[in-house]
Amino acid sequence: MVRRRGADGRIPVRTLNRGESSSAAEPAGYPGGPYDTFLLVKYEHHVARHLWFGEERGPKKELKVAGHGLKLTSRVPLALPPQMESWVSRSGLSSLQRTSLNKIDTNPVSAFVERWHLETSSFHMPFGEMSITLDDVACILHLPIRGIFWSPQDVTEEVAIELVVDYLGVSRGQAQSHVRSCRGSYYKLEWLYDLFVHHRAASSWAYATRAYLLMLVGSTIFADKTFTLVEARYLLLFMDLDGCSGYSRGAAALVTLYRYLGDASMYSCKQLGGYPTLLQCWIHEYFPTVGKRGENWKPADNCGLPRAMRWSYRQGVLKVDDLRPILDELTHADVIWRPFEDHRAWCVFDEICLYRGCLKWGETVVPYLPDRCLRQFG
Repeated sequence: MVRRRGADGRIPVRTLNRGESSSAAEPAGYPGGPYDTFLLVKYEHHVARHLWFGEERGPKKELKVAGHGLKLTSRVPLALPPQMESWVSRSGLSSLQRTSLNKIDTNPVSAFVERWHLETSSFHMPFGEMSITLDDVACILHLPIRGIFWSPQDVTEEVAIELVVDYLGVSRGQAQSHVRSCRGSYYKLEWLYDLFVHHRAASSWAYATRAYLLMLVGSTIFADKTFTLVEARYLLLFMDLDGCSGYSRGAAALVTLYRYLGDASMYSCKQLGGYPTLLQCWIHEYFPTVGKRGENWKPADNCGLPRAMRWSYRQGVLKVDDLRPILDELTHADVIWRPFEDHRAWCVFDEICLYRGCLKWGETVVPYLPDRCLRQFG
């Protein structure tokens, strides 16, 4: 049910007021929100419920969002040594070296997060639901969405120390000092980059490649809300560099982003983890009238590059307050429903994108429900 904003800018409530119980004629639910509360069971804590009553997250209405694009621009070399290039290519992660936006426009990102619901893994728009699908990940990032779906288990600080000694060529004393300074089973992204530079200079190619790949995923698809650390367990993904191919990296990236979108849609959360470039480029592809964007090339001119490389950062002038009514007034005609049709020569549609069920990565399980956004599949 779509309810339009009134002259005062607010969507009119039918009969319910905050704190009142429903009458026999009025279904139970939330003013300005769902009447049926059996599906959106977390709505009581959702940011949209609080915004309805004028309760912002805090003085800053936009989320804190970290993009590592500028750092990656300086840390990713123009060309890797051949000894490393083959391993990086085999990992299925090579596209991540060039896909990050230099900056993230936190205002449109925050406005869309306010419409995300973790129970449906979708943005609830005025005309229906939309979501970031496996096909979107494949086209925007060129990450594999088929393959082995294995995720590493959590590790203790002692195991984190053993891992860097065995697989990153660090002395035990240095490893202990570093892991202790991280106050948990983490490594600092800057430290991993320094290791990569050191081992590359020493021609220790396996150590250099592992440090590089761990720094890369920690700055992109597995970025967390610390903005400076990466979980030590991800080093387990790169123990066997000759055998680290064949994994569904795209699905892991999507689960991670879904998880952080679900967290950020709650009123108490003020930060967004995951890979914000994926979200912002998704907005650019589907919503040409929302926010500002810079284009590096037109789709017809591309040479099979990931679609994320099409976009560049341009600072928008619209704030979250400005974008909310704009999103309220969007119709299906304002959406490019199939933005990747001119990209199929390089990224063929895979029917696995229509899988319906749950996706699991580590301890995170999220619903993947493409049947709720069928317009995106034509």
